[in-house]
Amino acid sequence: MPEYSPHAIAEHTVAMILSLNRKLMLADKQVHQNNFTIENLVGFNLNNKKVGIIGTGKIGSVVSKIPHGFGCNIIAYDIEPNHDIKIRYGITYTDLVTLCSFVDIITIHIPLNEQTKYLINNNLIKTMKKGVMLINTARGAVVNTTDIIENLKNDNIGYYGMDVYEKEKGVFFYDYSKKQLQDEQLQQLMAMPNVLITPHQAFATREALQNIAATTIHNLSCWDRDEVSENELPSKPVINQGFIYDEEEA
Repeated sequence: MPEYSPHAIAEHTVAMILSLNRKLMLADKQVHQNNFTIENLVGFNLNNKKVGIIGTGKIGSVVSKIPHGFGCNIIAYDIEPNHDIKIRYGITYTDLVTLCSFVDIITIHIPLNEQTKYLINNNLIKTMKKGVMLINTARGAVVNTTDIIENLKNDNIGYYGMDVYEKEKGVFFYDYSKKQLQDEQLQQLMAMPNVLITPHQAFATREALQNIAATTIHNLSCWDRDEVSENELPSKPVINQGFIYDEEEA
């Protein structure tokens, strides 16, 4: 299912940015405790901020138009620049290190493969602006969780939003409310007030689930008729600079 709803994931990405920036979870918690002070709820304007998008395939392309609407300056990295969104949203394409050193917010929208595993690690984080906001709605192992935690502790990363986790198998999609969670790294992340965790739910909208069901039925119908579904057609990976991006997944 190469394209069941890039809009669902893109919108979730921006929701995480806004929630972290404006401290919405903390504000809600305080209000429910009858605490209506705002001294610790100060955020920042998105207008004129620099947003870096790593991967401008189907999802990253949709993401790009939302911060553009907020008046953000968008910097992107992809081995195949999308010239349509470049013109439409005034996007500047650059190399990965330059992007990381320049922007206030980074969102990740690339597939996981041998070349992208732990792409976000200590070496790359050192090139980022101190206090950067990092959002991962792609794949958990695109980031090195150990390095993320270390840089959250020393404030190199100011905010972290994650809808995916490299060790999520057997945890995400399960109810552990009456059990002891044995994952120390996940517990550390959950304890940090500047970390927002959602359980791989970015895709979970009514429209996306309907598209998944419709595509599955269509694929089965093609199989029953001994026909090749257009969803079986392999995309052509682009190889460059040591990275392999599958445009159907990015």
